[in-house]
Amino acid sequence: MKIMKTPLDGLLVIEPKVFEDERGLFLETFQSSRYKAAGIKDDFNQDNQSRSAQGVLRGLHFQIKHPQAQIVTVLRGCIFDVAVDLRTMSPTYGKWFGVELSDAGPRQIYIPPGFAHGFCVISELADLHYKVSGEYDPTDEGGLIWNDSEVGIKWPKIQKIISAKDLKFLGLKDIKSK
Repeated sequence: MKIMKTPLDGLLVIEPKVFEDERGLFLETFQSSRYKAAGIKDDFNQDNQSRSAQGVLRGLHFQIKHPQAQIVTVLRGCIFDVAVDLRTMSPTYGKWFGVELSDAGPRQIYIPPGFAHGFCVISELADLHYKVSGEYDPTDEGGLIWNDSEVGIKWPKIQKIISAKDLKFLGLKDIKSK
């Protein structure tokens, strides 16, 4: 397993070891002891899966009072995955990092608690698996608007499909003031 640090403290890109032959491939997407040895010490207790069509932009989501860590893996397709640092005491508060994740590779992103997360589907279809450190609580859900000019995310230049709920999210300044 290869771990790559990003410019945002604690945010990691992970390349699991892949075993390939003429039949296909095999990889371990998570092994507690190996990930703990790499510095990922969260207790993961929920797994989620999503499927989205090309152009779907989901996010940027976070839990307000009970922030979650996430490990995101693309099972099929290709996405542009984004994390924004919302930790107000962090020197990289309001900064973003984006990485292409796909089933060709594959690689994962580890997002520590205190980040907003979102992605845009580049391929025709994408299936994602999320391992999270807290159970989802709809009453604790928050969001950062995908196109906040203060954050300045450079999304892929494709037609985006965004839910009505995600279009109502606030900008960074409004989130910080709350």
